[in-house]
Amino acid sequence: MKVLIADDEPLARERLRMLLSAHADVAVVAESGDGQATLDACARAQPDVVLLDIAMPGIDGLDVARHLARLDPRPAVVFCTAYDSHALSAFEAAAIDYLMKPVRGERLATALERARTFLAGRVGAAAPAAAGRRVLCARLRGNLRLIPLEDVFYLQAEEKYVVVHHVHGEDLIEESLRSLEEEFGARFVRIHRNCLVSRQRLQELRRTAAGQVQAVLRGVAQPLEVSRRCVAALKAELAGT
Repeated sequence: MKVLIADDEPLARERLRMLLSAHADVAVVAESGDGQATLDACARAQPDVVLLDIAMPGIDGLDVARHLARLDPRPAVVFCTAYDSHALSAFEAAAIDYLMKPVRGERLATALERARTFLAGRVGAAAPAAAGRRVLCARLRGNLRLIPLEDVFYLQAEEKYVVVHHVHGEDLIEESLRSLEEEFGARFVRIHRNCLVSRQRLQELRRTAAGQVQAVLRGVAQPLEVSRRCVAALKAELAGT
């Protein structure tokens, strides 16, 4: 697996080289210290993976990633940055992972495994220019956890947070339920003022002895409460599946 390291800090590049040396199937084929040099190096070396800083002179890492996403075939882009505020923009630019500095060996190993999966399934097509987010980002003890949308069972609002219930557990994200519904309305449907559920996991509606309607989701043991105003739309949703 050919890797290009793009970072304007020599010490950061050296650390990544050191961490990559633990992986026998990885070869560092090029390094660069600014955005334009990164694009030039990608054209020459044709890397499989680009470890990319965001804050670089000239063209920043986000613009570099957007350009790389249009290549055919496109490399796997992994951001390595000191700032977590660019995570959403990073995934909109089709990055496969987002590592916080100082990069830890185990997180880099996870990113490389994701890159292997990406490369194994790559068919040479460039990413659509307006590709939407494919992951949600949750902060966990100073790090970011990536939650693929296909792993999400449902989203539930709690005070100023939204709890993401997914195949690996639960995480909090700092986004509103309304904004998530607007962005991912094709993937999630509202069952209550405080809850969106995955359309692909919605299995059936069930009425309790007390007359309350509940939604049954595939992979979720506990049925979820459905508000009266959402029942008709959910019945139509199920009738159309």
